[in-house]
Amino acid sequence: MKSLDELAKIREKALKKVSTRNSDKKVRIVVGMATCGISAGARPVLNALVEEVNKRELVDVEVTQTGCIGICRLEPIFEVYQNGEKVTYVNMTAEKAREVVANHIVNGNVVSKYTIGAYEK
Repeated sequence: MKSLDELAKIREKALKKVSTRNSDKKVRIVVGMATCGISAGARPVLNALVEEVNKRELVDVEVTQTGCIGICRLEPIFEVYQNGEKVTYVNMTAEKAREVVANHIVNGNVVSKYTIGAYEK
């Protein structure tokens, strides 16, 4: 960093990234980030969700994190809250998370094969 302008650009970029995780939006994606989730690989899942939402410029989507969701054996887990409904995705990876954004968040089609209901069958 060599100037205040460069610092301002870095700050603006960081604020844009953080705003995806801390604002009031129509769709909320909540990633379990307790020690069980983190050790199972939740951090790459969270990062993939944030990157995909930013890449697609989905302004009505909030990506946030929480502690333990309560089903440690199925981590990494994230939940999608939309239109008064919740869909719980389990055993997620960064690739699966990107697929969920494309199909569920963008196109409105729940990716049933990754949901807790499909896992329990």
